[in-house]
Parts: sequence; C-alpha cells; structure tokens
Amino acid sequence: MKVDILAIGVHPDDVELSCSGTLLRHIDQGKTVGLLDLTRGELGSRGSAELRDVEAANSALKMGSIFRKNLCMADGFIQYSQENLLKIIEIIRWCQPEIVLCNAPDDRHPDHGRSSKLEADACFYAGF
Repeated sequence: MKVDILAIGVHPDDVELSCSGTLLRHIDQGKTVGLLDLTRGELGSRGSAELRDVEAANSALKMGSIFRKNLCMADGFIQYSQENLLKIIEIIRWCQPEIVLCNAPDDRHPDHGRSSKLEADACFYAGF
C-alpha cells in the first residue's frame, strides 16, 4: 500500500490540527496520503475513545486518505520501547512513504515530544 505521504499523530485529531491543510493541498495535486494515530486518545476530556475512532474514520474519508491506522499505544504514557518502535516500523515498511510528517521534538503535550524521537528513529530503522 504505497503512499506518497504518511502523517503520524499521537491522538486521533492531531493530524487534522497540525497538517491537514498541507495534506489536502498535496492530495489535490494527486499525491496519496496515509494517516497513522499512535493512541486512541482515551485520556482526552472531549469525547470517548470510541467517539474519537468514529470521528477519525470520518475525517480520513472526507480528506481522501488512502488509509488510517491506529497503533493503540497508551494515551498519556507513550514510551520509547522496542515494541512501540517495531509497530511504527511495520507501518512505514508497509506503506513505503516518500515523506513522513511527525510530531515536533518540543511540545507542551508530553506524548508529542516523546513520540517524536520514536517516529524519527522508526523512519531510520525502516530503511534497513
């Protein structure tokens, strides 16, 4: 399932809040996009994980994403671990993106910063 761009967010709405305009522009130019959420956002105060699952699926459909996957890591407690690294590597190898959009290394939300290193290293190791 090759895509041109893989956008990774920690929570089901992070991709929409951080880079949906960029993704929509590239989709409009004929590029293919895949979305990856690391958690279901179960600790969020605005809706349940089940509601966020539905909203994420609807958003991916409206956006025109080729796929949206969720790795079900623990919201609020993302750890740099071999297990989590391998989950991301598997998705990157599966969809072979030309570009991966990741979280910033410094962010107010602890999961965002911790996941940034995990995502960057997964991109490196996926090339082996």
